[in-house]
Amino acid sequence: MKSEEIQLENSMGTGYVLPLGPVTLVWVVARRGLVGCGAFDVAALGRFGYPAARVRPVCGDSVATIEDLVWGVIKETNVPAQKMGISNGMSGKEALDLLS
Repeated sequence: MKSEEIQLENSMGTGYVLPLGPVTLVWVVARRGLVGCGAFDVAALGRFGYPAARVRPVCGDSVATIEDLVWGVIKETNVPAQKMGISNGMSGKEALDLLS
């Protein structure tokens, strides 16, 4: 698993890339929640009150890198994330800044 620090608007975030055979899990954890690739179940995280959103890549078929995630487009959010101002259509970076 690879990890790297990412400067967000109000704090640092940590990005993770975990290759799992034919799929790669990619996510960034901010101070108050996370943004992840399409494999994350943000509704389940919402049941625990944890703000989370999923992105779709701007180019290609899947999110494979932290850069893909940061510049991807939010396609799903849970209720706790929506309460923080995160909505479909914003970039991963915009959502992470709201979670920072």
